[in-house]
Formats: sequence, structure tokens, C-alpha cells
Amino acid sequence: MVRLELPRWLWACVFALCAVGVVSAHGVASGDAAFIEHSAGLHIGPWLYLGAKHMVTGYDHLLFLLGVVFLLGGARDVLIYVTLFSIGHSLTLMTGVLAGIHANAYLIDAVIGLSVVYKSFDNLGGFERTIGWRPWPRLMVFGFGLIHGFGLATKIQVLALPEEGLALKLALFNVGVELGQLFALGWMVLLVLAWRRRPFFTGQAVAANVFLMMLGFLLAGYQLLGYLKGS
Repeated sequence: MVRLELPRWLWACVFALCAVGVVSAHGVASGDAAFIEHSAGLHIGPWLYLGAKHMVTGYDHLLFLLGVVFLLGGARDVLIYVTLFSIGHSLTLMTGVLAGIHANAYLIDAVIGLSVVYKSFDNLGGFERTIGWRPWPRLMVFGFGLIHGFGLATKIQVLALPEEGLALKLALFNVGVELGQLFALGWMVLLVLAWRRRPFFTGQAVAANVFLMMLGFLLAGYQLLGYLKGS
């Protein structure tokens, strides 16, 4: 895995620039919510489509996955990490909805934003520099996959879900999520691999991960503001 070097002066800039902006985590669009609430029958195609749409338009998922694959060395590593994330995401999506496990959506989305911060900080070698060791990357990706899936579960739980065939519909939705993820990751990996062949990749990669970290702080900060306003 490639290691990035971040100049000391830029470490200070990272936190100085991370002010809260007007951004929000993805949810379920109103039209999609209406379909979920009123759909009768199985409708395999639409449920697959909704899952895929959720992934390719869920920029918090995509930002985290971009951080995950940014410095991976080969197809095997990409497959392992993406599989761990997918398993975690699927477990909490299905369990959260079917078992009725609830949590505050703002707080879960804030943690999702911090998952982006974590991965970009990890890519920059920040843990080794600050605490002298690095959290086990595979376990962390699996853990954040659990949180990302639960974040979607909190969005679906507020809908008036039809009880008939709900488990199968959620399973189809989840398959769509994975198909959308494969599509998005394919483009990500191709672009990152092409970028690595360009001159000055290392310096540009540092700036990209700093920017990614800023976006993660913005996502988390906005969700925390929403939580405080609703308290």
C-alpha cells in the first residue's frame, strides 16, 4: 500500500479549514419513499433499481469507498475490503429494519461523516504519526459498513412499510445496492489507477485526501447541528 506524506504545516490547515457547511447525507427521495410505502407485490426490477440508485447517489457511501480503494494495491485487496463493507452494510440494513432497531438518524449520519474523516486520515498515515499504531484496516472497514447500513435503515424505518413480503423486498433492495456499488467502484478504481500513472500523483493524492477529510468533517458537523436543533 502506498503511504502519503503530509507536511506539518498542512496538518494545522486541515483542522482550520474544517468549518461546517451546508451539506447533508443522502436519504430516501420522496418519490422513492412513496413507492416503498405503497408498492403491492414483489416488483423485482424497481426494488433492484432503488437499491442501485441509493448507492450511486449516496455520496457519503461513495466518499468513504473512494477513501478505502484510494491506495489499495490490487484487485484482491479491493475485493476483500469491498466485501467486508458490503457484509456489514447488508447486516445492519436488514436487521435494523426487520428487527425494528432504532437510533437517532442525525447521530448515525454524523458517524458516517466521521468514517470519511477516518479513512482519509488513515490514508495520510495520521494514526502512525499521532498515536504510533494503526487500527486494523479490515476491521474498521467492516465496522463502518455496519454503521453505513444502519444509517440507511434509520431512513427506511420512518416510512410506512408494507408488511407483505418486506424481507424479500429489502433483500432485493440490498442486491441493487451491491450492483450499484460495483458500478461505482469500477469507475473509481479505473480513474484512480489512471491517476497513479500521472506525474506528481503523491502530492496530488495528499491534497485529495485532505479535501476528503474536510468533506467528512462537513458532513458530520451538519448532522450534529441537525441533532442539536432537534433536541
